[in-house]
Amino acid sequence: MSHPLFDLSGRRALVTGGAAGIGFAVAEALCACEVAVAIADISDCSIQAAEVGAVPIEMDVSSEASVRNGFTEAVQALGGTLDLVVLNAGVGDVGPTLEESEQALIEKVTRINQLGVLYGLKHAPALMNDGGSIVATASMAAHITVPGNGVYAATKRAVTSLVETAAMELGDRGIRVNDICPGYTDTAMGSGDEGRQICEAFTALGRMANVQDLVGVYLFLAADASRYLTGQSIKVDGGWDCGPTSRLLELVTGSTVAPG
Repeated sequence: MSHPLFDLSGRRALVTGGAAGIGFAVAEALCACEVAVAIADISDCSIQAAEVGAVPIEMDVSSEASVRNGFTEAVQALGGTLDLVVLNAGVGDVGPTLEESEQALIEKVTRINQLGVLYGLKHAPALMNDGGSIVATASMAAHITVPGNGVYAATKRAVTSLVETAAMELGDRGIRVNDICPGYTDTAMGSGDEGRQICEAFTALGRMANVQDLVGVYLFLAADASRYLTGQSIKVDGGWDCGPTSRLLELVTGSTVAPG
């Protein structure tokens, strides 16, 4: 028997970017917890929704009108206001340095990753119950950046800032707002073998994440178990930000311990 603090049954949720990857895994887990779920995506997600028992919603998060209409449609389809909103939609376009970044790329990544969350935070609260939870998907790029991901990292750092502001603004209603910062994750948006090699060298756990490594954190933030947690950026990175691993030290210095 599950603890009451983790009981999500009977709640209603909307997950953006819910047709694949992290979003789909979260939606599937919520449905398994007896949550009524709407999954929103830019393309038709009827097949994915039917697979887990969710309601499909077509939503382009880069369009404020589409976000506003999608939330309204979700509330109507689920039969009531929302208890949980997962603002997960995003793109992972990286590679060009800041000097090489073309305007089209800058605008695309900013509209989807940053404005998509902003529009969600703007329109979700009016359709949410007091005491609800909003969870945004940021990235470890918000905290650890590397050459070639400047535009992407800037949008994810903006997400953490928006979350902090929304947490302050919605606190009087008991609505908690947090973000999750995954490291490299084995999804279609991930970085394949290169990301895997980075994780093997840089993370304490020595491996890339999979979506099931992340789902539990989303469920925790959705549940009453996290009822005093808001405005936080939670790193789910396998220990990447702890510092150089023994594997990395050995690669650079030839020794697995700090030089002295």
